[in-house]
Amino acid sequence: MTGTEDTQDPHANDAAPYGGGDPYADYRTGDFPFTELVDLADRRLGAGVVAANDEFFAERENLLVRERAVFDPEHFGHKGKIMDGWETRRRRGTDAGNVFPAPEDHDWAIVRLGAPGVIRGLIVDTAHFRGNYPQRVSVQATAVEGTPSPGELLDAKWEELVPPTPVRGHAANGFTIDSDRRWTHVRLCQHPDGGVARLRVHGEVLPDPEWLALLGTIDLLSVLNGGSYEDASDKFYSSPTQIILPGTSRKMDDGWENRRRRVRGTHDWVRFRLPAQGAVRAVEIDTAYLKGNSAGWIALQGRNGESGEWFEIVPRTRLQPDTLHRFRLPAQAVVTHVRLDAFPDGGVARMRLHGSLTEEGAADLRARFDRASR
Repeated sequence: MTGTEDTQDPHANDAAPYGGGDPYADYRTGDFPFTELVDLADRRLGAGVVAANDEFFAERENLLVRERAVFDPEHFGHKGKIMDGWETRRRRGTDAGNVFPAPEDHDWAIVRLGAPGVIRGLIVDTAHFRGNYPQRVSVQATAVEGTPSPGELLDAKWEELVPPTPVRGHAANGFTIDSDRRWTHVRLCQHPDGGVARLRVHGEVLPDPEWLALLGTIDLLSVLNGGSYEDASDKFYSSPTQIILPGTSRKMDDGWENRRRRVRGTHDWVRFRLPAQGAVRAVEIDTAYLKGNSAGWIALQGRNGESGEWFEIVPRTRLQPDTLHRFRLPAQAVVTHVRLDAFPDGGVARMRLHGSLTEEGAADLRARFDRASR
């Protein structure tokens, strides 16, 4: 974690008061490699803030807004300054002789992960909370299948991922998580109170193999089904992970777009891993909202295993802008990885690989699911 605390100065982690101009000019961040992984708490995957004990100044739902927090110094309401985040009222003690809250007092918000999985890192973002951020935060996680109510979640068994830890105001506070357990919900706690702008929960989706078996033909590359982005030649404008998000693209940056390639004889590419070995029978490539900047041509290759040889699934094919392209494969392609090549550059909004897990793939996924659920 990047924050520190001076025990002699409880305001050591404060940010300077807003002085005008760009409110992000003095924002503090760090290098967190786990942010390359999918955000399991992404609203686009079905995540939600299901409960909070207090949201007097700012609503809990703001925690999962995709865009970064905004700040308007003149925006006030009937309850005070309106902040783009989750902010609780100031906690007080029990009487005039005990004006400060007890050491164990805290506020909390419970987040349902859109895609249950293994958590590798968290970002507790206190953007614009300069002197009203929590002194410490902690995070717990639980695994409760189905659609539990807030009351049922409060009674669940929670395990600590982040103990109460000092954080900085107006900063991205990152926490690396060392656990291979599969979780469905997290609980963010503020000690004793304050405001948090955004929460990001990065990790690896681990789907329920029984559910995938019931569905039969699935999108083997979807984030919701455990597909993941591994590497790309270029991610200048947007993350390649967006190619495998559920639903259709809603605007130009809701996909993968690279910068303009100027070196002849080269091209852009992005590589993905399936949740386990699968048999692909059909492919969809969508260039929605990419009108003057879609990929000119694409090709799709696959391999079976980490050391398998790459082979052609879809040959180099001309793409149309703002169009859904469908490819019926002459024979199923058994793969664990695929690589999409874009010639020479350009964007792709979504890619779908329709098929099913092989018997070997289903057994491998079941073994990983069982290990992570213990």
